[in-house]
Amino acid sequence: MAFNGAWQMYSQENHEEFFKVMSMPDTLIRIMRDVKPVTEIQQNGDDFVVTVKTPLRSTTNTFTLGRESIMKTLDGRKLKCTVNLENGKLVCTTEKFTHVREIQGEEMVEVSGFALPVQ
Repeated sequence: MAFNGAWQMYSQENHEEFFKVMSMPDTLIRIMRDVKPVTEIQQNGDDFVVTVKTPLRSTTNTFTLGRESIMKTLDGRKLKCTVNLENGKLVCTTEKFTHVREIQGEEMVEVSGFALPVQ
């Protein structure tokens, strides 16, 4: 499964609650409520570069599948994360949450949560 491409977010559910649990500042949560980021992914084998762009800032993270990496959040915090490819999905696992990216047709679906099962 190739993940190369760019995707514009057009809808989100429960992100505000998720951001609160992640201790993001209230100001950033209010701003992110109305922002529709663009996610760009460049893949070269097991190596990835993921850039999330918003009008306020962009954040770029690089990782290799199966190896622990340091990921930077939009508010500048750093998290340890291991990304694996599971059933055609990119699954990022940290101590606090799981983030899943999946290509469905022409869209990328992202789901973040706590102890998410991968189907």
